[in-house]
Amino acid sequence: MTLTQLRYLVALADHRHFGRAAEACAISQPTLSAQLRKLEDELHAALIERGTTIDLTSLGRSVVERARGILKEADEIASIARRGEEPLAGPRRIGIIPTLCPYLLPWALPALKATYPRLDLICREAMTNAVISAVKARELDYGLIAEHTHDPALASHLLFDEPLFAALPLDHPLAAQEKMAQLSLCLERVLVLGEGHCLRDQTRLLCNAPVQRGDDIQATSLETLRGLVAAGQGVTLIPALARREVENDIVLLPLSPPASRPIRLIARRADPRREEAAMLVETLKKADPQCLTQR
Repeated sequence: MTLTQLRYLVALADHRHFGRAAEACAISQPTLSAQLRKLEDELHAALIERGTTIDLTSLGRSVVERARGILKEADEIASIARRGEEPLAGPRRIGIIPTLCPYLLPWALPALKATYPRLDLICREAMTNAVISAVKARELDYGLIAEHTHDPALASHLLFDEPLFAALPLDHPLAAQEKMAQLSLCLERVLVLGEGHCLRDQTRLLCNAPVQRGDDIQATSLETLRGLVAAGQGVTLIPALARREVENDIVLLPLSPPASRPIRLIARRADPRREEAAMLVETLKKADPQCLTQR
């Protein structure tokens, strides 16, 4: 059994067609078929159901699941060997939650590129649970989330605490205040993001809003929430990085007492490059934007 045979099997699982799998592997279809037959002979088991359609046997699916992990570990070894002693060189995959990704990348990417010019950071925007699952499954090298995680398989590094601001319509009775009391916020109609956003749960917790679904409007993005607030539909919480330099359509007020959410970088504890996570955090901490202040 070889890594090459496992790659061919995974390709067949992905494409469910011998011709397309062979094309993806840059080999001929007879070569692919012969190698997969050889793999089945060596394992003394059928991995592929060959008929009008191509499918895997239950054993074949189990082998593919293990093979994906083996191939990713092998790729990491090859990457380390190519990199030599140079850290953070080559492609790294990172997942970032939607309420952070578009606001963090404009200042984070230049800072990382200046420190690690050979770093090729491949970003994926996804919800918190999806980011955590992908990091654990080795589909992502790192994740940036906005909550604590106690998963023993993950190492978690605090990047910074991001302040939260009350967002009010321009004509709101409290818009002229310097700060907004959290208790006052709890008396308002609080707009939240849809299911799956950690900021939704953090907003409900802070505002003491009911957990069950009510008549609240559920937005899909912070920009949608901003528009709803500007239209007078209610109030909400906006993270510091999402603030515009000049606000023309809404008012943002610091909370009293202050509130924030923890921005954390996560990585697998067993990752052979786990020290790189701390290096990323150190670089990003030095590049903290000024908008993280409460003023």
